[in-house]
Amino acid sequence: MLLTISTTHKPATDLGYLLHKNPARAQAFDLTFGKAHVFYPEATEERCAVALLLDIDPVALVRGRGTTRGGGLLTQYVNDRPYVASSFLSVAIARVFGSALGGRSRERPDLAGRPLPLCATVSALPCRGGEEIVRRLFEPLGYRVSVEDPESGRPEDDWERGIYRNLLVEGRQSLADLLVHLYVLIPVLDNDKHYWVGDDEVEKLLHRGTGWLARHPEREFIARRYLKHRRSLTREAL
Repeated sequence: MLLTISTTHKPATDLGYLLHKNPARAQAFDLTFGKAHVFYPEATEERCAVALLLDIDPVALVRGRGTTRGGGLLTQYVNDRPYVASSFLSVAIARVFGSALGGRSRERPDLAGRPLPLCATVSALPCRGGEEIVRRLFEPLGYRVSVEDPESGRPEDDWERGIYRNLLVEGRQSLADLLVHLYVLIPVLDNDKHYWVGDDEVEKLLHRGTGWLARHPEREFIARRYLKHRRSLTREAL
């Protein structure tokens, strides 16, 4: 499960200050469902890229009741959750990039809320609804969108054919806005969450959606999927 974010803002290494993560060293963070690794594949004045890599422990998911997917015992251990972008990635964004997600930067406070040239890639994202849904979600927010099939040569009889995509979005956004959009829309595209959805998720959606969700043309669709199709919660959010 991999997310990369890059910028060509000058100096590009300011990205490290915005994320509160030093480009000169790799870091690892323990999560209830595995481990998150942060490192910089590239860090120059011209271009800087950070990677958030999740190493999911499938046994920990079952032990911690971290999965809500149906099926018997075998399905609990054998599924796509450790390998695809999902709500686990949203949780990791909040845990590892929490200050940046909130628009805070001690060293570069003036830069935290400023639109920057940013590009984000998400590998193996389940796009339930196809490329059209991806564009309907991200393009109204001002992104240029590119969607690629990571396994275009797969057999025709693949049971999950057409679901997984590599996503690239780019545009001029504040880092906080980019992280918020990914935080909300990744589980919307996956159409699933690994944890119980209750009233607090409505508050979370409204908080993260401040400034953009109310005017999004797909707000109803976003609310319904984010809240796992719970009608009462969706009505409350809307």
